[in-house]
Amino acid sequence: MAHTDHSERTAQTARTVRRHLRREVAGVIGLLADAHDFAAMRPYTTFTFDDHDIYLRQLDALLRSRSAQGAHTTVALFDPEEFTEYCEDTGLDPDTVAARGQFTARAAASGAAVPYSGQPVDTLVPLLIDTAVRRATWEYATTLLADVGACADCGQDIGAAAFERASHLLLRLLEKAGPGTHHIVCSVPASGEQLLAAAHLHRPTGAEPVRADSTEATELVTVLAAGIALESPAGVVLRTTDPEAPDRLYGWRLAHGLLVPLTAGEVFNAYCTDADTGEPLSPESGVDYRAGFELGADDTGLHH
Repeated sequence: MAHTDHSERTAQTARTVRRHLRREVAGVIGLLADAHDFAAMRPYTTFTFDDHDIYLRQLDALLRSRSAQGAHTTVALFDPEEFTEYCEDTGLDPDTVAARGQFTARAAASGAAVPYSGQPVDTLVPLLIDTAVRRATWEYATTLLADVGACADCGQDIGAAAFERASHLLLRLLEKAGPGTHHIVCSVPASGEQLLAAAHLHRPTGAEPVRADSTEATELVTVLAAGIALESPAGVVLRTTDPEAPDRLYGWRLAHGLLVPLTAGEVFNAYCTDADTGEPLSPESGVDYRAGFELGADDTGLHH
């Protein structure tokens, strides 16, 4: 009898430990964002889902269930084309759950992924897509910088110099903008592509040094650096938000590695013109369109 009680206690302890361990395990889930990607997976016999809307609802329920149990989950964007290439490169059978699991883990580590924090799936999908676009833009801009090469006259690495100058310009923007919450957008036409990066940055009050070390800031600096290195006609817009005053909008154009202020009228026209049709748009209420402020002389000591 004592032996039986001991065995039951041992089994109960093991179940308790496993239950606690499950809470310690971080999970990764691959998400097929749209009906087209979902349809691309339908031919696989081991992919047993047949309706994208139902798939999303069940995934939402699974995420909420895991969250309620205290489990952390990362959601990765599942790209069927990349999955096919991954299986070809690794020799995995794509029509297996194991192959999808391995690819999802890889995508979470190196691709577009966000931590689940209770977002409904309707919010999660566009967030994942935006993350994927931002990452692709950053990777493309990084490649452009790497491919520019060295200056034929002085041997300086043009891409590295452009990145340093772009970093300097972003810090100058934040210094001149003053304390508050700033949303900065940089647009660069490069090699037939329109590169777009945005960073939401907060500059504290007081004597704290200005910092811009977030992932968004790095992406924006990389895109701006691509414009500098390629001498593209890039544009930068800064929007300052103040709960007690109208939002303030400033603008600059990139010329010879410097940000040249736009006039208030040019900032207004840039914001109140449809980029695709050229048709005028209604001005945004509660917004003050202002000329870009001077950033001062270029003191980076860079030649490019």
